[in-house]
Amino acid sequence: MKSHTVRTHKSAEHLAREDQLAWKIAAVAADDVAIEDEVVQMIGNRIIDNAAVAAASLARRPVASARAQALAHPYAPGATVFGLPGTRRVSPEWAAWANGVAVRELDFHDTFLAADYSHPGDNIPAILAVAQHCGLTGKALARGLAAGYEIQVNLVKGICLHEHKIDHIAHLGPSAAAGIGAALNLPVETIYQAVQQALHVTTTTRQSRKGEISSWKAYAPAFAGKMAVEAVDRVLRGEGAPSPAWEGEDGFIAWLLGGPKAEYSVPLPQPGEAKRAILDTYTKEHSAEYQSQALIDLARRMGPKIGDLSQVASIVIHTSHHTHYVIGTGANDPQKMDPQASRETLDHSIMYIFAVALEDGGWHHEHSYAPERASRPETIALWHKVSTVEDPVWTRRYHSHNPAEKAFGGRVVVTLADGRVIEDELAIADAHPLGARPFRRADYIHKFRTLADGVVAPAEQDRFIAAVESFTLLPAGDLTRLNFEVAPETLGPAAARGIFDWTA
Repeated sequence: MKSHTVRTHKSAEHLAREDQLAWKIAAVAADDVAIEDEVVQMIGNRIIDNAAVAAASLARRPVASARAQALAHPYAPGATVFGLPGTRRVSPEWAAWANGVAVRELDFHDTFLAADYSHPGDNIPAILAVAQHCGLTGKALARGLAAGYEIQVNLVKGICLHEHKIDHIAHLGPSAAAGIGAALNLPVETIYQAVQQALHVTTTTRQSRKGEISSWKAYAPAFAGKMAVEAVDRVLRGEGAPSPAWEGEDGFIAWLLGGPKAEYSVPLPQPGEAKRAILDTYTKEHSAEYQSQALIDLARRMGPKIGDLSQVASIVIHTSHHTHYVIGTGANDPQKMDPQASRETLDHSIMYIFAVALEDGGWHHEHSYAPERASRPETIALWHKVSTVEDPVWTRRYHSHNPAEKAFGGRVVVTLADGRVIEDELAIADAHPLGARPFRRADYIHKFRTLADGVVAPAEQDRFIAAVESFTLLPAGDLTRLNFEVAPETLGPAAARGIFDWTA
């Protein structure tokens, strides 16, 4: 890996294309290096993981709405949409949209946390949709997904967005565009322009994940994927992009990040170096914000030690800056303590999550968020006794580059009414690669079968898993097998009417 310094350059300074971050990203994407077997295996795991979450979310309103929008854009050859027959195709950018929402709706797939945070699996819907539409092989798909993960993970390592209240999809648009370019084996010049276009049109604020969080939290990554598809399409037609997108005098760094004097260091593979970044990422065992994963596991462990939860006087979670200020009391969001809050808001309240995990001894992707669950008087009482504080030790560990030290959990101090104190801590989730029960292929398949139960027929589950097991051997035009079909009645009620299907 080589670290690249990125800063603002005045217009009067000539910054050669080869010295721009977008060009360096494009060069990595275009470098057709061999994909290691371990990386191929993990790509397959994440295709299964995405499908698992999509299966569980098919009947939810945001997913139904996105699917209805996509179906208003039939196209041939086109790409498939989760739940629908493989013969029913839509334009690839709309498939990326519909499938991206399905994957993201439950906040239940893979994650990577460093200087910023991300869900790199959000790259898969856009890259797969283009690969299906363009009749690519499984090997080309693997090349594209390895590149998409590589770029996003390294942008997340080098550039913090949330510090400046920019949503993390600003890293996803460029990575998806790079991954599409890699899958299509496009030249560096083309990918360079597409990466810059994607950055320019996917930079939005963090209000998506602040205050009264709405369904846009799931739509935002799908929007980035859709914009990436359109960016590559435009560039292939000869169009350009704002350049240099990151380093320009009125560009991304100067006005939306640290300002004209800020410098960032972005690591990228050198020519010929394998793309292995996907191996640094980790999935979720529980359907909740990643920083809550270890704390849910810790709640399961602490519950029996505490005993009667009505005797709890206070619970203080000592954790990282990010956990405290994003999903903790440091966010100063009263909605995070509100029993009437949306599922999306409760997903970003570690106070609620820890209280429910203590009471239930675990977490469920639907039941734990149900309005009747959030409104239980005893839950509200316990929930409102939970607070977070930033602990410099946990903040340092959160940002550590040493895998043995890196941590996303915290230390929990429970004070009981009689004055007794019960403490425990957990650094990483059980399902983390370094955790107590690291996820393997069998765990991904189990997660898929669990979430697909009652949604996807067992024979269709078997067919899908078999396709993933040998996805790199799929010939040109056969990537539509990386989808699953369900019975129409499992898709839930029809989506509300919109402009695309409006009739006077």
